[in-house]
Amino acid sequence: MKQSVITAVLFAIVSFVGCRPHGGSETPPPVSPTSKEGSASPSPATQSSGILFRDQTKATRIDFHYRNDEAHSDFSILESLGGGVAILDFDGDGQPDLLFPGGGQFANGQPSGVPSALFQNTGHWGFRDCTLSAHVGQSPHYSHGAAAADFDEDGFDDVLITGYGGLTLYRNQGDGTFQSVTEVAGLYDRQWSSSAAWGDFNGDGALDLYVAHYVDWSTSNNPRCAGPEGHERDVCPPKRFEGLQHLIYFGQGDGTFRDGTADSGAVPIGKGLGVVTADLDLDGDLDIYVANDTVANLMLRNDGSGHFEDVAALGGTAGSDRGTPDGSMGTDVGDYNLDGLPDIWVANYERENFALYRNQGNLLFRHVSQSVGIAAIGGAYVGWGTRFIDADLDGDEDLIVSNGHVIRFPQHSPRLQRPLILENREGQRFANVSKGAGPYMTTPHAGRGLATGDLDGDGDEDVVISNLNEPVAILSNESTPRHNWLAVRIKGRGSCRSAIGAVATATIGDRKRVRQIRGGSSYGSTSDPRIHFGCGKEQRIDKLSIRWLSGTQMELKDVACNQTLTLVEPSPGAQR
Repeated sequence: MKQSVITAVLFAIVSFVGCRPHGGSETPPPVSPTSKEGSASPSPATQSSGILFRDQTKATRIDFHYRNDEAHSDFSILESLGGGVAILDFDGDGQPDLLFPGGGQFANGQPSGVPSALFQNTGHWGFRDCTLSAHVGQSPHYSHGAAAADFDEDGFDDVLITGYGGLTLYRNQGDGTFQSVTEVAGLYDRQWSSSAAWGDFNGDGALDLYVAHYVDWSTSNNPRCAGPEGHERDVCPPKRFEGLQHLIYFGQGDGTFRDGTADSGAVPIGKGLGVVTADLDLDGDLDIYVANDTVANLMLRNDGSGHFEDVAALGGTAGSDRGTPDGSMGTDVGDYNLDGLPDIWVANYERENFALYRNQGNLLFRHVSQSVGIAAIGGAYVGWGTRFIDADLDGDEDLIVSNGHVIRFPQHSPRLQRPLILENREGQRFANVSKGAGPYMTTPHAGRGLATGDLDGDGDEDVVISNLNEPVAILSNESTPRHNWLAVRIKGRGSCRSAIGAVATATIGDRKRVRQIRGGSSYGSTSDPRIHFGCGKEQRIDKLSIRWLSGTQMELKDVACNQTLTLVEPSPGAQR
């Protein structure tokens, strides 16, 4: 404990840097040139690939914008964050539905919410707007994120909306409608929340909640920051504001929560944007990783009882490979090098390397962005929503990132930016294959939240992106060649029904592919919780193993690919 504290103090000392337009590094790496389209030019690492995403937004007839009302925001930092997306099955029909937070406006100079939207998946890329009938559109706060999970264990996905001014918890009533139960549930948080993540932190079978807060901005604390030459004013950077204490709510098993921040041991203060819950050290409990903006990131180790210690500085995941904080927005956990250990991925600000932290075991990580080719994408991107995704179903996890600037008049990179697809080359290197991944991927956008899930039931994961003041994007995965796949829907019984933290291992020959159900991840978004394995050219998986957080295990042998399995946690005496 003393060593962790000393290391954290040393990190804080070396991390102190002067104010700059937004992000963390004092001496940033070189910036890639920009193209005439106003987007980062493809890096030298751009290579051909079969990964392809087709824009299906028009076919879905979903026409929805996240709105930040920047025309009336008086250059508020609140306008920068944008919104996320939740992929959830709200009606229990097995088809993923979509929920989008709507953002906000500045009526009478005060922030207020604009409606969110819920779209029901009717199959074959058809979606029906059921916002009004489901009673889920009302947004009392300027909204950002959507965290979906079955918090009351009734078999239906509920959703929490984060935002400026407070949280909104919608309980799914199982009849196609939702009911706002925020105060009844005891969620009295009124600070500026960005992302949130569910998970059973103390092992009592009830879902708990981590809420990431951003900075202490308000209409009375809205300093005037000069813009670049030719512009009198621009949005202030986060370094002009103090960070806020994040919150941990513990579920009490009766649909209510208690604020357990003080007795959780963490009491973290930061400028949180992305958060993911996962079993990072594979010891059978949920840890928490938080992407903070311009201050050190958090890696909260759980002792199994819901008591946490921040070991990010000691473990090497607090910031850049030079020991300075990054401007971190989105984050995820995956096993990129197929060694069975969960690695951490963070999307950062311009002129900073996006961070890939390779798990060395015992919560010790190495920053490997340079050695695996991540740094080759250049420094012109401002990354937000992001996920590990086996886009080409070859068995290893690729990476996808939505990008877009946070200020109105950026000087070092454009405001609208292209998304990124980074193809995993057998766990050794990543190649930027965005240029050949479809027209949407080569067009600049104001990208923010991103989620993945199999929307059309064909076995691969599709992508949904929430952009700032432009239509959301629904992207169909049409990568070639067409490989085999296995999807696994995991349900808890002794553990929480949402099974966050469950680990699935698929063994094909002498190779193991390990996946984990995560809470949160990306930025302000929730992805489809089904686990996807790419089988490549193989027709069968030799062994499929599942381990729930309760310790219960299941093992299946000789599993055929190209199907979706639903596996329910057996009782302890019936493990198989």
